[in-house]
Amino acid sequence: MDAISNCWFSEIQDELWPGQSFSLKVKQLLHREKSKFQDIQLVETETYGRCLILDGIIQCTSRDEFSYQEMISFLPLCCHPNPEKVLIVGGGDGGVAREVVKHPMVKEVHQVEIDDRVVELSKKYLPGMACGFESNKLKLTIGDGFDYMKNHKNEFDVIITDSSDPIGPAVSLFQENYYGLLKNALKEGGIVCSQGGSFWLDCDYVKKTMNGCGLHFPKVAYAVTSVPSYPCGHIGFIIGSLDANKCLQDPVKKFDPREIDLLNLKYYTSQIHSAAFSLPRWVEKHLYS
Repeated sequence: MDAISNCWFSEIQDELWPGQSFSLKVKQLLHREKSKFQDIQLVETETYGRCLILDGIIQCTSRDEFSYQEMISFLPLCCHPNPEKVLIVGGGDGGVAREVVKHPMVKEVHQVEIDDRVVELSKKYLPGMACGFESNKLKLTIGDGFDYMKNHKNEFDVIITDSSDPIGPAVSLFQENYYGLLKNALKEGGIVCSQGGSFWLDCDYVKKTMNGCGLHFPKVAYAVTSVPSYPCGHIGFIIGSLDANKCLQDPVKKFDPREIDLLNLKYYTSQIHSAAFSLPRWVEKHLYS
């Protein structure tokens, strides 16, 4: 059944978040198609601007996308002392690329996205995010992230996995063996950051994913950000470091307010970085005990 009814889009996913839904009032359906991998919709909403929806799940809206894009990018980048070479897995809307290329130490960005139609439609309908593809620092490859990393060993300083939720084409990006591939593709002291889900929805799944990461990375932590259009209004990130002594909560690179403004960052600050790892006591006990 179509999720748009009487000018409202409702995100109903009984497999991922049973018993709840999030709805946005739709002004216009801009585009819909079935690609080789997933159902793609782009809509103009009443209050959240343009919205990208994949397989019935909201991926981003122009109103609040920056909080996700900035945090999944700058949390790992600012944990690394010299993140010159970065890999982005997924991120077909271009928002993560837009943020990664801002970092002054980043010289080279490689991105692998499985669905070329997400890229092309984002360029047309979400230019504020897709502008990330225009950077001279970026090289985009259309293909499977698993296959890509099998052919790249000890190459990247930071790898960011900007995936959709663990169903459909993104399910493999949440499995333990994926973190093994990430480890092999990193240089010594490398850092990874992946979309980690919400502790309100399934804290056991967050812990399972962290444990899978921990089999390959000696230091693992979970951080959160506020994104009103995501289920429960926030989302988490799983960050792993090959340096067992790394303090992920304390950024190596700290930006002062003037630098933040020059980088056009709306959400991330060095203070927000540290605060993102502060979790409710019950979550902290569940994830780290």
